[in-house]
Amino acid sequence: MKLLNKSLKYLSVSILLIVTIWSIIFYINMLDEIHDSIDDGLENYKVLILQKADTDSTILKKNYFDESNYAIREVEEKLAIKMKDRYSDTLMYMLDEDDLEPVRMLTTAFEHQGHFYELRVINSMVEEDDLIEDLFWSVFWLYVILVVSIILINNIVLRKLWQPFYNFLNQVTRFRLGRSRELPDINTDVKEFSMLKNAVNTLLQHSMETYQQQKQFIENASHELQTPLAIATSKLELLLEKGNIENEQAENIAQVLQIIERLVRLNKSLLLLTKIENKQFFDQQNISLNEVIKQTLLDLEEFATFKNTAIEVHEEADLTVEMDPALANIIVSNLIRNAIFHNMPHGQVRVEIKTDALTVSNTAKSGPLEADKIFNRFYKSTDKKSEGTGLGLAIMKAICNLYDFNVSYYFFDSKHCFEIRFNNVK
Repeated sequence: MKLLNKSLKYLSVSILLIVTIWSIIFYINMLDEIHDSIDDGLENYKVLILQKADTDSTILKKNYFDESNYAIREVEEKLAIKMKDRYSDTLMYMLDEDDLEPVRMLTTAFEHQGHFYELRVINSMVEEDDLIEDLFWSVFWLYVILVVSIILINNIVLRKLWQPFYNFLNQVTRFRLGRSRELPDINTDVKEFSMLKNAVNTLLQHSMETYQQQKQFIENASHELQTPLAIATSKLELLLEKGNIENEQAENIAQVLQIIERLVRLNKSLLLLTKIENKQFFDQQNISLNEVIKQTLLDLEEFATFKNTAIEVHEEADLTVEMDPALANIIVSNLIRNAIFHNMPHGQVRVEIKTDALTVSNTAKSGPLEADKIFNRFYKSTDKKSEGTGLGLAIMKAICNLYDFNVSYYFFDSKHCFEIRFNNVK
């Protein structure tokens, strides 16, 4: 969830809770005020009735409600003494009305000339009930309008407030080491955003300096290491060509040449791996892996013939992905070359091209490999005679990580299977 939406959620919930509590309290208070007003009227009416009873004793026999809205009946002294003024809401049939109507009733007791009476005074609450209903809906709509208005206003205000942050975030997201010239900037007077810009730009500046240093180191290493290795190789080859050395010495020199050749391959592989991890490949193109696979098979045709390996290609679809052409050639070449090299005599290699996946499988010399270690650097199988650098699968894994491809290994039907799933198929 975005920070803006999360802020709005907490703000809206808080406002909703506050307004809800306020509305309930307001409604209860207004309802209590209405009841107090009616009760005061009933109390005044009671006083008038008692005063009238002193001058006109006939009203003491009025034991039913009529237009005067009160009724009196004689009760025992014990019951009258226990009675207190009690206000209650009830429903009654009023004069000239066919339906029950809400009324507010005061029930009390009084004494007159040694006799005790119960007095019930009522007041119609039809108008008050309508007033309460109107009050309820007024509070309800006020509540709705307040909540909606506050949410809308805060949404607009918060969006405007957070807009510089999102602009800055987009700049940081698009920033690329080695390609972007300007550091992300933010135009705001908010202190926290300015502090964020300074912190991010400091880190980016440090990363750019480190990137340039690493890039320079890679270039220097490529030159400084390759040159002495090439010189050593030339001198040893020249020494062999003179022919004035013994056979044992010639064998030792040949072994040294093999070691130097392996060092050259190892150096190139490590430099390539470092370039991949530093994201120094920017030539993004739509690459047809079908064509890359066909070209790779042509390049490795003599190698496959020498190893007596049969290669089958099953094309279910045209697989086109967006990536650097050199890296596309590397992952395809590494997969197929390994499948041919690490194969049994008269073995088979199967290449399957699907809509969004490439699978290369080969017959196994032995059982499954260690799936959790196979993509580690310098990992080698039980074949200790292998002259590889142990970086081929690590390079392929680094390329897949660079483009967010999913590469996996599994052992099925006595075959080693490597599958790459692509997420940017065109």
